[in-house]
Amino acid sequence: MKRLLLIFLGCCTFVLGTLGIFLPLLPTTGFYLLTAFFWMRSSDKLYHKFLASSYYQKYIQTAFIEKKITRQGKLKVFFSMFLLFAIPCLLVRNTLMTVTLVAVYIAHVIGLSWYWRPKKDIEIKPDAEV
Repeated sequence: MKRLLLIFLGCCTFVLGTLGIFLPLLPTTGFYLLTAFFWMRSSDKLYHKFLASSYYQKYIQTAFIEKKITRQGKLKVFFSMFLLFAIPCLLVRNTLMTVTLVAVYIAHVIGLSWYWRPKKDIEIKPDAEV
């Protein structure tokens, strides 16, 4: 019963993540990570098929595992986050909540910018002869 529930939850999060590709308010990455979690715990076949899918490769593997993301990709992520954080600020006029959401947004931008920072090539110098 638990296995079927996890498969069902994985299917739901996969559908929501795929919709998030086309709808900017749904977080594709979060739902795909949940999909991998649910299917990893329930079905090896579904899990490995998901890891091999182009959706996973594009939205999770490249951006978060390999840390390769284009400038345009970063801007899309930050703009989507801005919209998600701005909606509650516009709907609910609460100064404390607005300040908190702004602080969390800034922390996300700084953290993700640091996470995706370009790596410097390390040059290996030959040992000096004695």
